[in-house]
Amino acid sequence: MMMTKMAPFLIWVIIALFYLPSTQQLQSSQSQTLLRIKGLLGLPQALQPWNISTDFCSIEPSQTLTIVCYEDSITQLHITGNRDPPPPALKSNSTNFTASDFKLLRSFSAPSFFTTLARLPNLKVLTLTSLGLWGPLPAQVAHLSSLEILNISSNFFYGRIPEEISLLKNLQTVILDSNMFSGAVPESLTMLPVLAVLSLRNNFLNGSLPSSLSSLENVRILDLSSNFLYGKVPDLSSLTNLQVLNLADNYFGPQFPEIGNELVVLVLRNNKFASGIPSSISSCYQLQTLDISSNRFGGPFLPDLLSLPAMRHLNISGNRLTGILAENMSCNSRLENVDLSSNLLTGSLPSCLVSNLQNGVFFYGRNCLSSESQNQHPYAFCRTEALAVGLSLANKKKEAPRKMEIALGILGGLLLAIALSTVLLCVLLRRSRTRSAVMKPPRRLVAETVTADLSSKLLTNARYITQTMKLGALALPPYRTFALEELEEATNNFEPSCLMGEGALGPIYRGRLRNGSMVAIRCVKVKKKQNAHNFTNLVELVSKLRHHHLVSALGHCFEYYLDDSSISRLFLVFEYVSNGTLRENISAGGNLNWTQRISTAVSIMKGLQFLHNGVVPGILGNELKATNILLDQNLVAKISSYNLPVLVENTRKEVATGFLSHGSKEANAVRNKQKDKIDIYDFGVILLEIVTGRAISSPVELKVAKDQVLTSVTGDQAGLRSTVDPPIRDACSEQSLRTVMEIGVRCLSEEPTERPSVEDVLWNLQFAAQIQEASRSDGSPVSLQ
Repeated sequence: MMMTKMAPFLIWVIIALFYLPSTQQLQSSQSQTLLRIKGLLGLPQALQPWNISTDFCSIEPSQTLTIVCYEDSITQLHITGNRDPPPPALKSNSTNFTASDFKLLRSFSAPSFFTTLARLPNLKVLTLTSLGLWGPLPAQVAHLSSLEILNISSNFFYGRIPEEISLLKNLQTVILDSNMFSGAVPESLTMLPVLAVLSLRNNFLNGSLPSSLSSLENVRILDLSSNFLYGKVPDLSSLTNLQVLNLADNYFGPQFPEIGNELVVLVLRNNKFASGIPSSISSCYQLQTLDISSNRFGGPFLPDLLSLPAMRHLNISGNRLTGILAENMSCNSRLENVDLSSNLLTGSLPSCLVSNLQNGVFFYGRNCLSSESQNQHPYAFCRTEALAVGLSLANKKKEAPRKMEIALGILGGLLLAIALSTVLLCVLLRRSRTRSAVMKPPRRLVAETVTADLSSKLLTNARYITQTMKLGALALPPYRTFALEELEEATNNFEPSCLMGEGALGPIYRGRLRNGSMVAIRCVKVKKKQNAHNFTNLVELVSKLRHHHLVSALGHCFEYYLDDSSISRLFLVFEYVSNGTLRENISAGGNLNWTQRISTAVSIMKGLQFLHNGVVPGILGNELKATNILLDQNLVAKISSYNLPVLVENTRKEVATGFLSHGSKEANAVRNKQKDKIDIYDFGVILLEIVTGRAISSPVELKVAKDQVLTSVTGDQAGLRSTVDPPIRDACSEQSLRTVMEIGVRCLSEEPTERPSVEDVLWNLQFAAQIQEASRSDGSPVSLQ
């Protein structure tokens, strides 16, 4: 009887003894490791309760912290922060961050941190997100030999992805999203034998993709979106397990990727694809999402895409796809979102789309459909454009099965052209000599074609990094040489009504080209005689300076004198930005809210970052003023008057820039000593205008505005908002406003060395945007692209 009563007690004792060694072992080794991690992370709030007596394996899982143990070891560690911290330069009184947060930013060591993590030998899953970790991802990550899942997204890791990551042969998932990784996608990632998920979106990766991507036979998800990658996509048709492929917001193209038919999601949005859509995609019966918008796809639209059995979301907008739609076309009844807008489609709206998408999203505007809604073009527009697209695609698809016939045809054509050219040249020379007797010394035009590649001399003088070459690929026509007659026709012979303004280097005219597009034409009279060779090298440089936040050049034209073949005038043709200047949009009742103003500031700094760091040597001392920042139809900011070497070096004319160009000895000393800080100072002036809504046109006005902002930053909330533009005063988050004002004041430091770097300013502005987005004060999304 006694033994019967004692049995339950003995069972509990045995169970306790069984688990006792596990707890003691964890506390004596891995527990110490976790406490060390707590210190290295700067004592984040989620880890505050940890101490030497904590039973880590019994901690209740939460959104910010999860620890999983198995057989006396930690196998999973998930730590998630609730905010992205600012860069180290942000002052502690501008937010509610604790001192420990800033200690982490100043002293965090990625090598020490990953060396410490390696003391958890059985760690299989590691998630460290939104913790503000920063620095290069160290080679010590390879010490986590058991790791199967690595997620370090939403931090500040930068530099190249280390090759040593290929040593983690058990890795199945790699997620490095929303960091600042740069360089090419390393081929070492393709050496992971069981890799199933690879997500590198929202970084600064550049270059082309390694062909070895086709060897990732187990990959199911491949997300490389929002980077600066370009070139042809490797053949992925052999990846039979691939279900999600996202290449959006890069510069891939021009050919449609070769893919398998098992895809569920395919996103190619906002790239440089310019081919036709292959008919094989109609056999992707599992495809639920297809987004190929904002490319240059041509050729016929495939109606079968509407009837794919799994299709839910279809977006082909912003291309040049042709075809006739009919009312009786069939489509999948489960479609939720369809966007056919901005193509060359004709015919009638399919009745199945109209009825099925009554509660969904259906856009079809800017086509030539018979519908009277959503702003349709006339039928002739699509017919003309479709013909041009068809010819272009046909030329691209031509092959050479009859090489001998083609060669003979070309040779005959050349001989005939030479004969005709000789006769024509004689006629032109005689006419030219006749006219020269009664006219001024005539000019002649020489078509100088900008080569696709940089010349060796240009490479010596200005070496472009890969990112710069990639950034040249925007939604703009190719850079080309214009004929002077073209520009005269576009401006009605440069009549005064087309004059937009008189810049430091010459007048700027508004013009309309024969294709209907608007352009801005800068006319530069060359002071010193220059030959075509010297100018061509510098114009090649201009042709590469293309960026989302610069008013980019579309082409050029040289005007020559016949007597010595020197250049008399240079015409630079730029894209036309139609929505006014930044000052016009924020002064006197301007329509930009606080969220849009931060987005504008971020855009300006990204353009400036490209000018400073995207080309070597950097382009410094740019004319940054609120009147030289233009906004396009989407309110995206573009720098219009940047310091083009082709203008400054070859006209021998000093261009005054910004507020540090008013002639003081101190200003001249600053310009000569640290030219990169001039732009930072001028940007500080722009930030003050953005905050106050008042134009600042003189040093006196600048001093008054700076003193007012500096006083308000050190005051309470009411004082903080006292200098803010009234239309946005109640809509901006206090932390967001204070951050922008503080970084603006720092930009205006008298000592150049005390002014922040471009990256420092950009980080602060992005942080201010994130705070504003979280507060949702004015309801507008923040664009950081």
